Amino acid sequence: MKPPRPHVRATALDIRHDAAQACFDCTVDGLRCVIDYRLIDSVMHIAHTEVPPALEGRGIAAALVRFALAHARAHGLKVNALCSYVRVYMQRHADTHDLRA
Repeated sequence: MKPPRPHVRATALDIRHDAAQACFDCTVDGLRCVIDYRLIDSVMHIAHTEVPPALEGRGIAAALVRFALAHARAHGLKVNALCSYVRVYMQRHADTHDLRA
C-alpha cells in the first residue's frame, strides 16, 4: 500500500499561462494539470480542464479556473465555458457571471 501523498494547497500552486499553447497549467507531484482554451476575438472559449485522478479533490481544478477567469477579467475578455467543470464553477460563483460571453 502506498503512503498517502501530502495535501497540496491550491493556493501554493505555480500556475502559468502559456499563450503560445493557449493553456493555463501547473505541475503537482510530477503530474500536469491544465485548462485549454481558444481565443477568438475577445472571447476565451475554455474547452477542457484536466487534473489527473491521483490529484483530484485538492482544489487544483478550481484554482486553475480562478486563474484563467482572473486572466480573462484583467484582459477584458469574455468567457464561453465549453468545459462542463468551468460552466458549473461559473454558475456557482456569481462574481464570475459578468464574464459570460
